[in-house]
Amino acid sequence: MSHTDASSAVVTVRGLRRSFGDHEVLRGVDLDVRRGEVVALIGPSGSGKTTVLRSLNGLEIPDGGTVAFAEGPLVDFAAAVASGRGARGGLPKAVRFAMRDRSAMVFQHHNLFPHMTVIENVIEGPVHVKRVPKAEAIARAEGLLARVGLAEKRDAYPFELSGGQQQRVGIVRALALQPDLLLFDEPTSALDPELVGEVLDVITELADEGWTMVIVTHEIGFARQVADEVVFLDGGVIVERGAPAELLTNPKEERTRRFLDRLLRPFD
Repeated sequence: MSHTDASSAVVTVRGLRRSFGDHEVLRGVDLDVRRGEVVALIGPSGSGKTTVLRSLNGLEIPDGGTVAFAEGPLVDFAAAVASGRGARGGLPKAVRFAMRDRSAMVFQHHNLFPHMTVIENVIEGPVHVKRVPKAEAIARAEGLLARVGLAEKRDAYPFELSGGQQQRVGIVRALALQPDLLLFDEPTSALDPELVGEVLDVITELADEGWTMVIVTHEIGFARQVADEVVFLDGGVIVERGAPAELLTNPKEERTRRFLDRLLRPFD
């Protein structure tokens, strides 16, 4: 979109590899996400999209490759594995925290703490991870909740909210961390169809405001509207990437065409 700064990469990914037993989920993925850019990751189930996303937040530890944020850290996963950490033991706490200082995740299934109110869910990260004073965190949270139309739900518990409202709280929780990079893992796939629009509207507003985002989605119309670049993954590799108008309308690769045909015309 118009906010993209081509000279400023928020995160650079090189050679990302991940296997589970004999199954190679990622086979050398390279990705650059520039400041103000929205990148949509599309592809069939099991193609590695979510693994890429989780690797940017330190939730998944690849077997090899690097993830470098502009303001640090630079994480060499092969070195972490070789040192006895990585896929076997997790990243060092300082590296993990540094990655989560730069990026924030919005999950498919909300992942709100059920025993906490909305406001408590939103301030948990800023207060206990980023050491923001509680009064400041509450003021920021209240402003963000008002922005997504949930001011009156600040003291509600997750079970009292609709799925769409819970997902909007999940987005607010990520925004409250003030990350450089927002990560969305199929943010509407667990919602009833009538609730999808309210969540996509919030994400579209964030894109218009210039937030840097990577979004795993099957909503092709949404990707066409909001993304600067669409990346198609299959079998753990990037098959094709390009501007939405180009890739989604006239893809160069036959595999991309077959995927889009099946997704857009599933009953033909």
